[in-house]
Amino acid sequence: MNDHSNARQAQFTRFDECTKEDAEIILENYAEFAQGIPTRVLDHLRLLDGDFGGFNVDRLEHSLQTATRAHRDGRDEEYVVCALFHDIGDTLGTYDHGGLAAAILKPFVSEANHWMLQNHPIFQGYYYFDHLGGNKEAREKFADHPHFEHTKEFVELYDMPAFDSEYPSMTLEEFEPMVRRVMTKEVAPAG
Repeated sequence: MNDHSNARQAQFTRFDECTKEDAEIILENYAEFAQGIPTRVLDHLRLLDGDFGGFNVDRLEHSLQTATRAHRDGRDEEYVVCALFHDIGDTLGTYDHGGLAAAILKPFVSEANHWMLQNHPIFQGYYYFDHLGGNKEAREKFADHPHFEHTKEFVELYDMPAFDSEYPSMTLEEFEPMVRRVMTKEVAPAG
């Protein structure tokens, strides 16, 4: 349970009783809490350490390899951060890990990168769905989408080859400044 003894708190018990002062207190706390998003997301990514899921590298190493490949290829920081967090949803959103990664990064990334995060699993499926009785061409339903090629390229160049136990990945600490720059946003009142 959180210790709120020193924090100013709103006084209403129903939202329809909220005053201007209450709303200002909430926004002040919201802004402070929002500043911790990069730390919380990095901490969650660390949960992938040691989680192999049957692969020859753990999920954290896969994420580091994907981001390292994108970084070394000269991609911008937003893209690199997307590469780093593309599989962060594996632990909580097992059946839609791309959707969870996209939801986490939506306020901070372009529409193209958001769509890429959300849909990369079906593009990765090109390489294995048929081995499991599925349709490896499932991604083709998006062939006319404006971000199809962007997502296909991400998977082909960075996600698909990032299972190499000998690849010299950058460390999570090396990516942290990028994450903090990309995931910093001015908090403004809604509306």
